[in-house]
Amino acid sequence: MGRGRVELKRIENKINRQVTFSKRRSGLFKKAHELSVLCDAEVALIVFSHKWKLYEYSTDSCMEKILERYERHYYAERHLVATEPESQGEWSVEYNRLKAKVELLQKNHRHYMGEDLDPLSLKELQNLEQQLDTALKHIRARKNQLLNESISELQRKEKAIKEQNAMLANQPVFACRSKRGRRQVHGNLSGGNKTMASTHHPSCCHTHIPL
Repeated sequence: MGRGRVELKRIENKINRQVTFSKRRSGLFKKAHELSVLCDAEVALIVFSHKWKLYEYSTDSCMEKILERYERHYYAERHLVATEPESQGEWSVEYNRLKAKVELLQKNHRHYMGEDLDPLSLKELQNLEQQLDTALKHIRARKNQLLNESISELQRKEKAIKEQNAMLANQPVFACRSKRGRRQVHGNLSGGNKTMASTHHPSCCHTHIPL
């Protein structure tokens, strides 16, 4: 025979209430993780205990990105629906929202810097470690990409310099050969002129005729 339906009401016993909160919170986070993995969904879960202790879960993308997306979507819809200017009460809600967001960002920043970790549970520390590992992978991938691009650029410049040096090295060789050829032709011409001058010397052509 199955169990009867349990009436939902506040647990009066403090210890039992704390145990139930811990078990239900863990089960809720587990279901949120399963939903994100099975359905490829981005899930953000925020729980405050009766002592205002914060418990949160988010998928691989960080909590801030999911909250920003939610705020853009929520306030975009409100902007389409709203036709009247915002009242003083709405400004108060906006102020409280921004204040809570700043406090959350500051808290997460301290956690990312390794500070104020004592209140975190084991699951929260594991989630924080996972987020840092994911961020570190993205940083290393971007660094390796920039290094490869820099190496490729240096190799391209090196190739261009080598080609330019090869062209400059070939130019003086051609000039030297051309100059040497001009000297040889000039020498041949000079020698020919001297031979012609010796065969047509005037002293060899004059004949003395007595009177």
